[in-house]
Amino acid sequence: QVQLVESGGGLVQAGGSLRLSCVASARPLSTYVMGWFRQAPGKEREFVAAGNWGDSTSYADSVKGRFTISTINAKNTVYLQMNSLKPDDTAVYYCAAGETMQRVTSGSRVAYWGKGTLVTVSS
Repeated sequence: QVQLVESGGGLVQAGGSLRLSCVASARPLSTYVMGWFRQAPGKEREFVAAGNWGDSTSYADSVKGRFTISTINAKNTVYLQMNSLKPDDTAVYYCAAGETMQRVTSGSRVAYWGKGTLVTVSS
């Protein structure tokens, strides 16, 4: 069983930055593909970013060039650096882990979910 705990959410003005962190309980976490999803009020949860602890990453079109996913294997931690934030980025952000990039990016075959952290971007 893998437990994922997110942190780093908060209130930020449009144009600002936040860095989300996700710490995982299991080792070796490097066997999983890690991802971030978000769910805005009244909307379905959507894919944001994924990374495989190497050079392979994937991003939703809405965040490309603004968000960066990174991992530190020694800390069992995944980060989501969010720059140039917009009010439309307001959502609860969830950390996720799955076996393959395709399974994580599709959102349908995620093995583990965190409980989420709220990001609010004011205009």
